[in-house]
Amino acid sequence: MRMPTILFSLPLLATLSLPALADTDSPHVRLETSQGNIELELDAQAAPRTVENFLRYVDEDFYAGTVFHRVIPGFMIQGGGMDAELESQSTHAPIALEKSGIPNGRGTVAMARTSNPDSATSQFFVNLEDNDALDYRDLYNPGYTVFGHVVSGMEVVDAIAQTPTGRQGPHADVPREPITILGAKRLD
Repeated sequence: MRMPTILFSLPLLATLSLPALADTDSPHVRLETSQGNIELELDAQAAPRTVENFLRYVDEDFYAGTVFHRVIPGFMIQGGGMDAELESQSTHAPIALEKSGIPNGRGTVAMARTSNPDSATSQFFVNLEDNDALDYRDLYNPGYTVFGHVVSGMEVVDAIAQTPTGRQGPHADVPREPITILGAKRLD
């Protein structure tokens, strides 16, 4: 008679422990910007090294004082590596591209990089539209690693996307008024 009770209890216990596991696999980060807050949910299961890298910068308070330096309406907003004078900030060594399997859809967050697939450091971007051309295809089209998505504050992202932009030195699509990341914090 006790056997069914034990069997019934084991799945119940497994279910009860899932939220704790989910919290580690899906950490949340709030980006406090001069335009408002953006909350991100990260996917450590799909892109563990990329999430670890991003959280390292968050924990070091690296993003405070950086700006969204590249804004292209209908495409994406990019930030996390330059200050208001567009001076690049010193970063850790680049990380290897991860094939997270998550498409570059509207509201997803991906790592920015150079033409070298294994060159991502601190810069990230938020997709304003579904950008299928940025997804992994093959070795010749490696795409960009998506590692999370916006869970609140997409209206802030959209407002940033409407900011007037221009050239600043060699950089194009720079907001005329700096949009600053005031801080980035893990949420419990």
